[in-house]
Amino acid sequence: NSFVTRTNTCGELRSAHVGQEVTLYGWIQYQRQGLFLVLRDFQGLTQIIIPQDEAHSHVKKLLSNAPVESVVRVTGIVSPRPPGQENPKMPTGDIEVKAETAEILNSCKKLPFEIKDFIKKSEALRMQYRYLDLRSFQLQYNLRLRSQIVMRMREYLCNLHGFVDVETPTLFKRTPGGAKEFLVPSREAGKFYSLPQSPQQFKQLLMVGGLDRYFQVARCYRDEGSRPDRQPEFTQIDIEMSFVDQAGIQRLIEGLLQYSWPEERGSITTPFPSMTYEEALADYGTDKPDTRFGMKIVDISDFLRRSDIEFVRNALSYPRGTVKAICIPQGVRYLKKKDFESLKESAKSQFNQEIMEIICRPDGSLKSLLTKFLGEKQQSELIRALNMQVDDVVLLAAGEHKQVCSALGSLRLESADLLEAAGLVLRDPMTFHFLWVVDFPLFLPKGENPTELESAHHPFTAPHPSDTSLLYSDPTKVRSQHYDLVLNGNEIGGGSIRIHSAEQQRFVLEKVLKEDSEVLSHLLEALEFGAPPHGGIALGLDRLISLIVDAPSIRDVIAFPKSFRGRDLMGNAPDYVTPEELEPYHIQVSWPLAEKEAKKN
Repeated sequence: NSFVTRTNTCGELRSAHVGQEVTLYGWIQYQRQGLFLVLRDFQGLTQIIIPQDEAHSHVKKLLSNAPVESVVRVTGIVSPRPPGQENPKMPTGDIEVKAETAEILNSCKKLPFEIKDFIKKSEALRMQYRYLDLRSFQLQYNLRLRSQIVMRMREYLCNLHGFVDVETPTLFKRTPGGAKEFLVPSREAGKFYSLPQSPQQFKQLLMVGGLDRYFQVARCYRDEGSRPDRQPEFTQIDIEMSFVDQAGIQRLIEGLLQYSWPEERGSITTPFPSMTYEEALADYGTDKPDTRFGMKIVDISDFLRRSDIEFVRNALSYPRGTVKAICIPQGVRYLKKKDFESLKESAKSQFNQEIMEIICRPDGSLKSLLTKFLGEKQQSELIRALNMQVDDVVLLAAGEHKQVCSALGSLRLESADLLEAAGLVLRDPMTFHFLWVVDFPLFLPKGENPTELESAHHPFTAPHPSDTSLLYSDPTKVRSQHYDLVLNGNEIGGGSIRIHSAEQQRFVLEKVLKEDSEVLSHLLEALEFGAPPHGGIALGLDRLISLIVDAPSIRDVIAFPKSFRGRDLMGNAPDYVTPEELEPYHIQVSWPLAEKEAKKN
């Protein structure tokens, strides 16, 4: 209550305050028949008794007629609630304030929706009136918890471990590779700035500059169009260190999360488990496994190699051919025929992968098109290999290793959604499973031209020390010193040890990626002036907070988010500008195209 004219907040009055005169400010949450109202501020609720005597008739009239969500000042005496009228669900439920004087500071017009967490509102309406949505308990809680966590992170990094908080520029130039960047016109004809998708180059240059340990709560920008649960502008906890290895960065982040973790979410255990990219793909079909539940992918290639099943033989004849399966527990009991059809269709449409199902009957026998090719002994071995129980359903896929794993990994998550929708709890949102994924490939074939390579993450990632020689002979086989941090099946952080040799960086850009290294001449030159070995990581703050509070979308932990299409529905941005405003930037808009876009939106 420092610096303000209230004596108390609406969430702090208790029985110990009985008899005191208090002044409260807040919003009217609820008013009942001119007898009492509930006043709300950022900290909580207090019940205000509206006086009924003639001497206070003006106060009664004022408070009885004030619309809900009006802002008022109330001065009154704290009193105990009458016996039997206490409210144990309210922290202030033992007391009430008998109003002596009141003032309407601002009346509220008719609301577009009620300010209550349980009232269903369309997301578009919530974002149009975001300043009203922010009054809800849940958004207030999310933003305040976010603030507390960031403050604890600052303490850990700056006060305990000597990191320097440095702001890096927002106006920069295009970086090769990675996500698409927003362009900002300049007054020099034909020249544009780019908004950085991360402070990657700057943090490396800070290491060249000898700062040793850098961090920043960094705003980042990616022009990724309409991607669900992504934002064109987002926040990351950006970190870089000199003279560090992968294990050092991992220990730092584990300590950072442990130190900043909110008490109400329990404690987290370190060190976090780790698995390689290949293990994650083989067991979970993804590089961000949700390890809160089982249903791991099982390789049954060796078991079926001896069979006479034609599609199995065909699959295994290829160099990376495999047969794998996942077991859906109690699938017969919880899932319907249409669910299995949906899973098969999903594998076919997304991965071009055929799926075969195997059902374990009540008598322990198997029901499947496969069983006619398998003897009783082989069926028993298959049941043991997949640990099948009665009413379990196995989904089997055969084909190229990565395709099969990816398809089954996707079906594993879809099956979990279906099982949970039917009432079987698999993934507790308040259980937090952290995991490091390491040893990613350094390069991947380009989607549009598989004969060319692109960086799996970004072009500044150093090769694995054991694979350095392969960089010059067979770059497709090089593992990277990249590491991802995964929480409950979501990537919440990624980083790497960087290339600190100008020669090696130039080779990667020019010879492997076939990029114009001139765009990065400033960085290449900096690496020639005694750049220290260095590495770092960035944690996605929005995603991390949304998982901690179990928010349905990252938009629920951002004060003023953009819509699915990247629009600000409250301020109606982006917006048109006049030709006169564009003139200094040497830009003309092709208006027919713009009008077409406007109609589309």
